[in-house]
Amino acid sequence: MSTDVPDAESAPHDTAGSVTAVKVLVPGEHAMVSLLGTRDELLKVIEDAFAASIHVRGNEIAISSTDADETDRVARVFEELVLLLDRGQAIDRAMVKQIVRMLRADEEERPSEVLSEALITHRGRTIRPKTMGQKRYLDALRAHTVTFGIGPAGTGKTYLAMGAAVQALRSKQVNRLILTRPAVEAGERLGFLPGTLNEKIDPYLKPLWDALHDMVEAEELINHLDRGTIEVAPLAYMRGRTLNDAFIVLDEAQNTTAEQMKMFLTRIGFNSKAVVTGDISQVDLPTGKRSGLRVVRDILEGIEGVAFAYLQAGDVVRHHIVQRIVEAYEVWDEAQEPGPPRSNDPGDREER
Repeated sequence: MSTDVPDAESAPHDTAGSVTAVKVLVPGEHAMVSLLGTRDELLKVIEDAFAASIHVRGNEIAISSTDADETDRVARVFEELVLLLDRGQAIDRAMVKQIVRMLRADEEERPSEVLSEALITHRGRTIRPKTMGQKRYLDALRAHTVTFGIGPAGTGKTYLAMGAAVQALRSKQVNRLILTRPAVEAGERLGFLPGTLNEKIDPYLKPLWDALHDMVEAEELINHLDRGTIEVAPLAYMRGRTLNDAFIVLDEAQNTTAEQMKMFLTRIGFNSKAVVTGDISQVDLPTGKRSGLRVVRDILEGIEGVAFAYLQAGDVVRHHIVQRIVEAYEVWDEAQEPGPPRSNDPGDREER
């Protein structure tokens, strides 16, 4: 049994095929229903995830299995859940499943450390990293002036960047937020759409507005917009400006050209931080145009103050079906590529 499980008592691991038993004592202040769930729904999630027998009696949880590693992992799951309860976290099925995934992946950081970190709380809902990849993304964002968050849909690239931006504004680390996206259709085809220029551009910016409304009360948002402390605008509006004392988020950056990416990065002023997010497997640029997000990695990799954070299918935190869809598409994409196997690094994928 791992020595970092203080509430677990275990018998020594015997030879292969023998049963290893562990007892986990849950502190009396924790209601077992909070740990195991209503009608033991959380306990059932753990039982389905491991080849181990789990029996609960009072505040004692007995775990046994012929696989000593399984026994240890189950004990660690309960330990992490108790630590989260200690920190005031509400436990649900999704959180239990995430803890199981993280422990099976043998991540260095403890799930309770990752899942208890909070960015902001709005209307009783806390925005926080939910995977190890998301935690590393946020760590990179805090430590660097420019951070690139690259990964598939649903991995929280934009949402966490927006949460960090709102947090920075509220804590007065910066004086304004600037949120921007490229309008891919700008030019001829955009001109054929009805309405004013703002009405034509608004659909491209709506995802940013949606995220803001999730994090900021409507009255507060209106006040920020009136004062100019929050600005949501197309990427073209950034040209010729110097953005000082600002937290800047460039979303859907896979749809920038190399020239647009350079223009954006050279807008960064003093006491500013920039986060660039995108999915280079979903490039909508015209044929023959290379994505600025694809090119910038080759140019800026290793530059001081710049970080690249790669999120994978395992970091998808939308409905579980989204993770399965992303994984299925990755398998299909790999099967379509002729020649030697490609790197697992998303930065090495050519846009289509």
